[in-house]
Amino acid sequence: MEKQLKVEGMSCSHCKKAVEDAVGKVNGVDQVTATPDNDTVDVTFNGEDKVLSEVESAIYDAGYDVVK
Repeated sequence: MEKQLKVEGMSCSHCKKAVEDAVGKVNGVDQVTATPDNDTVDVTFNGEDKVLSEVESAIYDAGYDVVK
């Protein structure tokens, strides 16, 4: 499953790396691409809602907010 999340607070390459590293550690995530220029994170994962919830938590734990 693919999902694009709107994330507040990303503004530089360090932010991009921090988010990609955090989300990449979530079990079930196949691919993650953060784009600070448009405040989005594109995630490909195994399709379980639990994984999406863990992705959102990882983003929050890295210091950024997911806009719902």
